[in-house]
Parts: sequence; structure tokens; C-alpha cells
Amino acid sequence: MINCKQISRLLGTLLLLAACKERYDPPNISPATGYLVVEGFINSGAATSTVITLSRTVKLEETQVVHEAGAAVNIESENGETYPLQPGVSGQYSSQPLTLNPASRYRLRIITSDGKEYLSSYTPVKTGPPIDSITWKREEGGVQIYVNAHDEQNNTRFYQWKFEETWEFYSSFSSSLIYTKDQLGRPVGVAYRYPDHSINDSIYQCWNTIYSSNILLGSTEKLVTDVVYLPMRFIEPASVKLSSLYSIKLKQYALSREAYQFMQKMKKNTEQLGSVFDPQPSELRGNIENINDPSEVVVGFVDVTEEKEKRIFIYNREVPGWGYNAGCRQEEIDNHPDSIAKYGAGLLPATPNKMGLFGAILTFYASDPVCIDCTMRGTNVKPDFWP
Repeated sequence: MINCKQISRLLGTLLLLAACKERYDPPNISPATGYLVVEGFINSGAATSTVITLSRTVKLEETQVVHEAGAAVNIESENGETYPLQPGVSGQYSSQPLTLNPASRYRLRIITSDGKEYLSSYTPVKTGPPIDSITWKREEGGVQIYVNAHDEQNNTRFYQWKFEETWEFYSSFSSSLIYTKDQLGRPVGVAYRYPDHSINDSIYQCWNTIYSSNILLGSTEKLVTDVVYLPMRFIEPASVKLSSLYSIKLKQYALSREAYQFMQKMKKNTEQLGSVFDPQPSELRGNIENINDPSEVVVGFVDVTEEKEKRIFIYNREVPGWGYNAGCRQEEIDNHPDSIAKYGAGLLPATPNKMGLFGAILTFYASDPVCIDCTMRGTNVKPDFWP
């Protein structure tokens, strides 16, 4: 049994610990401009171009990406061939599609705007298998998407994937009306947007696209055969993504062992931080260095591989009982300035409700703009690959 003296001693200890608790800010040892970050790979295939993104590391409390502009970026072969990359937006540098010699090795040369020069190591071309298929099945009320691939020669062993998700969706309510306004721009009534009373299609049907943000890796190094069957993406139950039509395009890359190990470190550093019990950041040195100062930290690993891709579509009718609900509701409002001012503030008109003589609109439905205008959640420009 604990006595009073023990309780007092325990309380004293807790108070001491509370008083000694101080915030610890790790020392900032990175340069003021941040370390150079190199993202991307040299694409050896003729189907797509090479895209390299240059940026700078930032402090933990900063959220805005600092892109590296004004650099000169070139691909070089050990045989003396040079392929320049053209600067674009957001720190991206891209080449025309290249057909590289699989018997040669290649590297990246970067000269930043401040005159510093960086080189990646010469790396052989890594050739990987195509994606056999993308499959999916219902799991835990949602949809789990899998990748299937194999290398009959058992030579790939290390893989990385990225994906693009696109989905079609519709506004909860269509709109055939617009507000009429007074000289001060205040809504005083509604009228049909078009003479034929048709709905505004430009804000009714939309599409949205997002790109993978996590690092997706796989290895068959410990398996007898080089066969992968791994989950890639989980669609939450009742998600808007499957409210109409959904598509995912997977991109697959064969990695060298060194590139895979680097990406594993990157994955741990970006996905497992959060408390003192999580793995602490390891130094992300790859195969790139400043030729005049090898001690400078450069984050990135440039591999030479070929992008393989495959796309599938999933229709809402293939997932019965999906149950998507946007949670939108409509308000019935009198077509009168006072009623609109009182009940329609912040709402958009949708469709007529009660009609009077000679087609006069007596009352109409209105709803939150996000429930009527789909462009607030996506784009009304149909993707060129959409069926």
C-alpha cells in the first residue's frame, strides 16, 4: 500500500518533471538557401520525356516549396553525348523523349544560377517489365486497387510506382437560373440563364485529378520469382471518386538496389516522423555531389530507367450500393428582393419551383455554391483520355 509520504514524494517528482519540461529546437545547420533537392530520373524510353525537378530544402515550420530556377541541366553519356533539358515552371526541367543506348551509362549535370556545379554518378540503364494488370476489389466497404507485374528473367527485383487519379463528378443540383440585380449589384430576382430554359452544363459536370504523394516501393529480393502483387491505392467508402466514373493511371519504374535503398530512407523520413519514438531523419545523400565541394549535402538519387504505365476505369455501376452523398440541401425562396436578401444570402439559384401566369417564376430552389457549381471542386475541361 502507498503511504502519504510516498504520495508526497511522487507528487514532488511529477512537479519537478513538469517544471523541467522545455521545448527543444534542433540546431539549424543547413545553409540559408537550403540544400539542393533533385527529383526525377533519366527516362531511357522513347514514349515519354525526362523531367527533373529542382528545389531547396526548407525549415520544418515552412510549408512553401522553394523551386530552383535559372539552372542549366544536361544528360550526359559516358560516350560524350549530351542531351539538354529545357527549363519550365515550378523548378521543372524536361527533355524531348529519348531513346538511350542500353549498353551505355548516363549521368546528370546541373549548374545552378549561382555557378555551383553538380554531377550524378554514371548509372547503367535499368530495364523493367511492363505492368501486367491493375485489379481491384471491394474491401472494408471501399475499393482496394492492386498492381500486378512480373519479370521472367528475375532481374528487376526493386520497383517504384506513382499514380494519377481522375474522377468524373456532378453537382448535387443543376442550375437553369441566374440572379437579376439592381444598380448596386444586389440580387432582386431570378431569370432563366438561357432562352430554352436549359441547365448550365459548364458548372454541372466536372473532373478532378490528383497525383500520388506517398513513396510507393516494392521488392521481390527475398522471393524465388520476380512477381509483384501489391496494394497501390485505397478508395474510402462512399467517396466522391466513385460517384460516377473513376480512373487511375499507374506508372512503374525498375530501380537499382542503390536507388531503392535511397528511396526507402526518403520514405521513412517523410512518412514516419511525428514523435521522439519515430525513426529520426537520416542523412539523405544520394549519388549527386557538388564537384567543387563534395561535403555539401545534396538530396536526390538519379537513376536511369524506363517508365511503364497502364490505366483502368471503374464505373459507379460496378460498385453497387456505393452510397456517395455530398450532404447538400436546397432552400425554397420566393422570387422577391426581400425574400432573396433574407434567405438567399450566399446561395446560388438552381431551378424554378412554383410557376405563375405567363411562365412567371414565383419561387425557386437555391443551394450552397459548392453544391451547384462543380468548378469549385474541379475543372469542367474534359480530359482527352476520358471515354
